[in-house]
Amino acid sequence: MADDPLSRLLGLALLDRHRAPQGLLIPRCRSVHTFGMRFPLDLLFLGPAGEPLIAVREVGPGHRVRVPEAEAVLELPSDWDVDRWERATCEAEPSEGLA
Repeated sequence: MADDPLSRLLGLALLDRHRAPQGLLIPRCRSVHTFGMRFPLDLLFLGPAGEPLIAVREVGPGHRVRVPEAEAVLELPSDWDVDRWERATCEAEPSEGLA
């Protein structure tokens, strides 16, 4: 989690992919820049209750993405395992018809 001014400013910038964490949550954030990035990012902008608002895939270096309604953003390296995420999400949702 980016909880200090420097980590909020830098995010995952300047890191090589092999040194970057699996992801970085930036609270109170509506805008992300990718200046200084060495690999593309997937950005998941979150609403007030942490619900996903919009995902922007494969944002390369030198861009700025802004979602005015967002309350936070999750930065993920673009090579993260999307299939694993979708399987985990489906498994976490209760099945209809079960009490």
